[in-house]
Amino acid sequence: MRDLACGNYRVFLEFEQRRVDCRSCQAVKGERLDFLADSPFYTKRFAYYVGRRCAKETVKDVAKELHLDWDSIKALDMQYMRAQLAKAGSPGPKVIGIDEISIRKGHTYRIVVSDLLRGRAIWFGGQDRSEASMSEFYAWLGEKKRRGIRLAVMDMWKPFRNATNAHAPQAAILFDKFHIMRHLGEALDQVRKSEYARLTGADRRYIKGQKYTLLSSRENLSLDGRRALKQLLAANKRLNTAYLLKESFGQLWSYEREGWARRFFENWRASLKWQRLKPYEKFAEMIDRHWDGIAAYCKPENKVSLGFVEGFNNKIRVIQRRAYGLRDEEYLRQKILTCMLPPL
Repeated sequence: MRDLACGNYRVFLEFEQRRVDCRSCQAVKGERLDFLADSPFYTKRFAYYVGRRCAKETVKDVAKELHLDWDSIKALDMQYMRAQLAKAGSPGPKVIGIDEISIRKGHTYRIVVSDLLRGRAIWFGGQDRSEASMSEFYAWLGEKKRRGIRLAVMDMWKPFRNATNAHAPQAAILFDKFHIMRHLGEALDQVRKSEYARLTGADRRYIKGQKYTLLSSRENLSLDGRRALKQLLAANKRLNTAYLLKESFGQLWSYEREGWARRFFENWRASLKWQRLKPYEKFAEMIDRHWDGIAAYCKPENKVSLGFVEGFNNKIRVIQRRAYGLRDEEYLRQKILTCMLPPL
């Protein structure tokens, strides 16, 4: 039986295991030993070692180093993740984050629900991002725990909102800041493209290749990036105006009263007049239609960390990219549910 290595040497244990002839069920059963893994060829601590390694490395790399086949490493990793989930216990979330992820090409989506207070994923499932798939989560959670949800953070996808209103009507709905700012970034990029198409000759050189310089926050830019941004904004008045409007819009989430937030938004929308920024005008109309889900952040009880959902999405992308996509959906589900849990 394979155990933890000692230095460069692989260690195997040899021991006797009792077998009992059960008279009541007429079957021969083996002695249960707590230090054994689910597989009879490995100890539990070896399985947990493999699981901790697979949390940061690919199955292929771990299998190569430990001189085992891919399927054995995957089975040990799944045992480790099941133990993690069992230790974490059954969730009873008060604040949930809802998002969808693409598991393969062709618009194949699954829904991921997180407990934002405990900082962990609690559900992965559905067949798509429809209202019926979202309702599966609430059915899994149960009526008693559904009544305990006080806040649901999501993007502006209507089926998520409808399912939450139907199954957890007491929960306030808050639209995720990062999704909203992503829409504003897309509006800024549309302005950039229209300016590039409008200009000709040498005037284009300031805009060409500067998409990510324009969309990134100034504090995230390198020294060369800041120089390029300064040149771009000085050379193009419309892009300068659009950039300043995008940067100032983030102030909306700093207000503690809805009236102040609304006044800021009305002033921000009024500043669009005569600017000929059609993408920004469409963005402002979208914000006006979904105002209730944005103004909810002004209430003190709704001041939750909105960065967890975005950081969690990045973690999922790393998992998928590291394995070049996971075809086994159950394995992907366990990876997502355990990626924020502490190691055993």
